[in-house]
This record gives sequence, structure tokens and C-alpha cells, in this order.
Amino acid sequence: MSERITGHTELIGLIAYPIRHSNSPRMHNEAFAKLGLDYAYLAFEVDNDTLEDTVKGFRAMKVRGWNVSMPNKTVIHKYLDKLTPAAEMCGAVNTVINDNGVLTGTITDGIGYMTALKDAGIDIIGKKMTIAGAGGAATAIEVQAALDGVAEISIFNIHDKSWSRAEHNVKIINEKTKCKATLHSLEDLDDLKAEIASSYLFANGTCMGMKPLEGKTYIPDQSFLRPDLIVTDVVYSPTETALLKMAKEVGCKTMNGMGMMLFQGAAAFKLWTGKTMPIDYMKKILDIHY
Repeated sequence: MSERITGHTELIGLIAYPIRHSNSPRMHNEAFAKLGLDYAYLAFEVDNDTLEDTVKGFRAMKVRGWNVSMPNKTVIHKYLDKLTPAAEMCGAVNTVINDNGVLTGTITDGIGYMTALKDAGIDIIGKKMTIAGAGGAATAIEVQAALDGVAEISIFNIHDKSWSRAEHNVKIINEKTKCKATLHSLEDLDDLKAEIASSYLFANGTCMGMKPLEGKTYIPDQSFLRPDLIVTDVVYSPTETALLKMAKEVGCKTMNGMGMMLFQGAAAFKLWTGKTMPIDYMKKILDIHY
């Protein structure tokens, strides 16, 4: 890395908390090096309390762009100049582009998830999925899945401050797409079991299973799963969450968050640099396989 840094090197970053586990710096820096691009990607631990100052600082330093992860995805729009239609529909931002001081927020998570499914040979179009969560990543998945042609989505969420977002997601999906969306309480385990039983795919769209929640899952036991069910998790650190371990024991085809991370990153990479990320090379570097 030190050999690539010059007086012209442009900075790209990632802001979230916690964030030291992230593979994004490695992914983007390897891609920059492979293509000979004079950029450097760094991770910064930023939460809601320091978010506004961080955005002001990035704007002042002419940072080319940055990724946004929890807990900042649904808050950062307040400090940006523009949002893309996708970000407005999702109510979340995971990528910011700085064009000469004009900050535009967009979201690539949903595209990343759906592309990863296709890359893994999973065809969910015209089928039903059940998903846990209504935060930034889950919302992006839900909206993009509906736009792409998933027939039905059962959204499960806990009764906390994100419940209203879950209600909004269901409303906007039903109004703006042909997909049928319904909202369910994640505390109702009988309902969760029934919806998973009638689904082609179950997705964890929450941080459950990620530090400091390692070893935890919303699925109580293996009776909620079946061998022909597809089970995915947005979490990629650890690479095998408690949910995915349980699913593999049942015989389910599984997918962790590495593919989503790669393809959402590739979409952001193109927005910042105008170049296409070398996907096959990055799969080898990141040891992504299905």
C-alpha cells in the first residue's frame, strides 16, 4: 500500500460502528492495485453522534466518496445534498459520491444481494421469501427484490423504533411494485415458522450473529428449516453465523454476506472510479465460493 500512495492519491472510506471487522478496505484496495488506480480506502469508526462532523470533514477534504454502514445508513441523508431515487425509496444510504463538493447518496446493497443470489445460481424471481429485519440493508434487499420480480415477501421485525420503517417498506412495495408484501412480528415464532415453511428462501437482514451478537440467531431450532430451503445472511464476519451453521446441518443451501458485500462494493466502485471491479480476481482474493 505504501508504495502506491502519492501526492495525488484520492481517499475513499467507510464509516460505521463497529467497523474494524470489515473486509471492504481489503477488497477495494486490492481492486485499486489490480487496476493501477491511485485511490486508497480506509475504515473509520463513526456513529450517529459524530456523523455530521465526519461528513463536514469529508466534504472539506474533498474525499471522493465513501460507504456507509450501521448505524448511519438511515441518518446520513440529513447531511447530504441529493439522494438517488433508490435511496429515497429505501430511506437509506450506503454509498456517497462527492462531485466537486456536491454529496449524493445512493444505495447498492439491494443490487449487491440480488446479484450475489444470481451469481450463486439461486433464482428467486417469481417466488416467495421471508426476511428478518427492516434496517438499512434489509430495506434495500426488500425493495430491490420486489423491483426485480420476487412474487411475495414476508417481512418480520421486532417491535422497536424500526417497526415504522417496516410498515413503510410494506406500504411502498405494495404501492410501487407487483410484489405482495406483508409485515409480521418477529416475536411471533409460530407465524415465523409458518411463513418460512411456505417460502423458497429465508434471509437474515439484521446484524444478529455479528459481533457482539456472535452465536445468536432469531431461528430457535432446526424445525424451522427444511433441506430444500435457501438460507442467506447479510452477516459475513463471522463467515458462518449460527443461523448458517444450523441451516447447513439441516441440508439447506446457504449464502453468507460476502457475495452481497462484493457486488454492492463493485457497484460503488464503478460510481467512484468509472471502472469495473475485477470480480473474478476479487473472489479469489476474498475466498468467495458457493
